[in-house]
Amino acid sequence: MKTLILVRHAKSDWGQAGLDDFDRPLNERGKKDAPVMAKRLKNKSVVVDAIIASPAKRAAKTAKVFAEELGIKKGNIFFKDELYLPSAELFFSVIENVDDSLSNIAIFSHNNGITDFANLLTDARIDNIPTCGVFAIKIHCNDWKEFKTAKKDFWFFDYPKSSQ
Repeated sequence: MKTLILVRHAKSDWGQAGLDDFDRPLNERGKKDAPVMAKRLKNKSVVVDAIIASPAKRAAKTAKVFAEELGIKKGNIFFKDELYLPSAELFFSVIENVDDSLSNIAIFSHNNGITDFANLLTDARIDNIPTCGVFAIKIHCNDWKEFKTAKKDFWFFDYPKSSQ
C-alpha cells in the first residue's frame, strides 16, 4: 500500500507587475496558510517520506514549509521541472518514477492540472483544489510503476477555509 498527497501551492502574490509567473512568491495569506495546512497533516498523523515539487517559487516555498513542519530531510525533497503547470500524463510519469522504497509521497504543483489529475484518480470529484488544498489517496500497489492501473481509494480532502 502506498499513499499520495497532492498539494496545490499556497496563495501567491500578484502585486509585482511584469514578474514572470514562475517567480511569483507567496502572499501574506499563503505564508499563513502553508504552516496551518502542514500542521493539519501532522495532526492527522499523516506520514510523508518524500516531497516532490514544482520548482516554481510559490510551489517550492509551500513544499519547504510542509517539509519543515513534517520533519522531512532536505535529501527527501525533490524538485521536478515537469510539475510546473503539468498535464495528467506528466503527473503519472513523475509518480511512476518514484523510488519504491518511498511509500508515502506528497506532490506540490499548480492548478488546473492538479485538480484535473486528482479527478482522474478516484470517484471523488473536486470542482477546484483551492490554494494550499490537500487531496489524499491510498494506492493498492507495492511499486510506483503500477500506480496508473492500481486501485486507488479516496482518503481525504482538506483546504484552508474548510471547517476543521
